[in-house]
Formats: sequence, C-alpha cells, structure tokens
Amino acid sequence: MKLLSLVQRKKEKEVKKYIVENKEVLYRFAYTYVKNQDDALDIVHDAICKALSNINTLKDTDSIKTWVFQIVSNSAIDYIRKNKKYVALSEDLQEDNTIGYDKYEDIDLQEALERLPEKYRIVVILRYFEDMKISEIAQVLNENENTIKTRLYNGLSKLKIELVEEE
Repeated sequence: MKLLSLVQRKKEKEVKKYIVENKEVLYRFAYTYVKNQDDALDIVHDAICKALSNINTLKDTDSIKTWVFQIVSNSAIDYIRKNKKYVALSEDLQEDNTIGYDKYEDIDLQEALERLPEKYRIVVILRYFEDMKISEIAQVLNENENTIKTRLYNGLSKLKIELVEEE
C-alpha cells in the first residue's frame, strides 16, 4: 500500500511540475476554444483540479503532456456546452478585443486561423503552435490518427486559400 502511495505522489509531483512549467501553453490552448480571458482561466483551473483529483488515471508519467491537454480540451468542451449562450455573446463582444500576448506574429495568419472552423483550428494550433505529433493530437482529441491527418490537411488547405485571397 505504501508503494502505491509513493508512486501516486511521484505522479502528482510530475504533473504539478508540468502544469507550472506550461501554464501559459495550457491557457492559450483553452483560449482557442472560448476566445475569452476569464473563461480560459476558469477552464484551466477546472482542468488542473480534475487532473490532480484523478491522478490515478494517469498510466505513465511519459504521457503527462497529452493527458493534461486532453483534460483541458474536455473541460473546454464541457464549459462551452454549459455556457453556450454566454460564449456566443462574448464572441460578439470581443470580436476585435483580443489580448496582446495571444496574438501571433502574423496578423493575417491570426485572422485566418480565427475564421477556420474549430475542428480544423484546434488541430493546426496543436500541431504547429504547440508542436505536438499527430499521435499526441489524436490522443488529446480522442480521435483516430487518420481523422487528425485529414483535418490537418483540410485545415491547412483552407488557411492557404484564406491567406492567398487576402494578398
């Protein structure tokens, strides 16, 4: 029994370390879902609480990154479902009022990403801005790898069309 609690404490320590080192990344990921500072912070807080209370579901400390991202993704989706009317309203209010440190270097790219449907946008952001592998993205989003590859390809095609039209 003591061995199990020692392993659990080690996992908890690793998870806490990962969360502290990647809090901004987790926040940006939550922000891609809701486009609102306070809501993204609430989602990250909720996800951290869920992660720490369900530490026993983490099978291997090597998969902390995908495990935490999956919890953040699920928390964001749950939050959107619970607050559907509020999220739609806040998107209208914050159309041009995004926070400075969430802007990407290329404003045209940022605007094109925002117009991309969520299922494509999330995959593109995880792949190119969070530097995740296809297999990790599939695990985070609970989808088949081939589905993720298709969404990535389609999302990049739509982005290319958007960016070419703007030139």
